[in-house]
Amino acid sequence: MMKGEETSFSIRQLVDIIDVIRKLRNDLIKDFLDERVLISYWSARFKNVELTAQKSERIKIDLKNLLITPVNIELYSSIIEDYKTTGNTSVSKDNEKLFYQDVDKILNIHIY
Repeated sequence: MMKGEETSFSIRQLVDIIDVIRKLRNDLIKDFLDERVLISYWSARFKNVELTAQKSERIKIDLKNLLITPVNIELYSSIIEDYKTTGNTSVSKDNEKLFYQDVDKILNIHIY
């Protein structure tokens, strides 16, 4: 295999893992677009803060916008590095919290 072929293969692999991350992130975001999921998570996360209908709608707008944003490579760097060393595209329980961090950023904006 020539050096140029190795580079393009590595780039293709990187694009593949970013696509996997994007799909998993977007699947989670879509779950939160369901009012029941959003209310349940909000109640568990922010026990003493009411989720009003107006907050809920603004959160959903922000979540929909997050669906179309690129993956935050820095946030998911541990998954990408793990893939580079192991070739494994599965996401462990430890990495799952990274996906919630994306959602939590949106929720934290609307806490008050």
